[in-house]
Amino acid sequence: MEPAYLSAFAALAGSVIGGLTSLSTSWLTHRVQFSAQQLEHDIGRREELYKHFIEEASQCYADAFKNSEPDVSKLVCLYALVSRMRVLSSEAVIEQADKVMRFIIETYVAPNKTFQEVAENMRAGHLDPLRDFSETCRDELRRGVVVARLPT
Repeated sequence: MEPAYLSAFAALAGSVIGGLTSLSTSWLTHRVQFSAQQLEHDIGRREELYKHFIEEASQCYADAFKNSEPDVSKLVCLYALVSRMRVLSSEAVIEQADKVMRFIIETYVAPNKTFQEVAENMRAGHLDPLRDFSETCRDELRRGVVVARLPT
């Protein structure tokens, strides 16, 4: 093989390797950026879902103190939010949301409370059914947990 061909082949191979390296680096960078954007979007969706659940559960819980008959439409809304969590959230969050739902229903079934009884329960620390749920959500969001999804 003549030296001119060899140097031309080396220059061509160097250009191809440099181009492939640049292409793969660019592809990898875009992939990492896309994954980060997806994670940020997913966390934002879950934050909004958890916020909505906390607001609705708080209203139902307050209503359960003064009424023995539940507002069925509000409970159905809560169940719908829990169902959305089953798609987007970890098992730990879903478990805590189910506990909140059971607690609210048990509060509806229990006799109505006077303000004095509510104050006593508050002092005893029995009046925050959303605490464990909120802490579990915060931990999940802080860690940036990605919930595995089945391929479509």
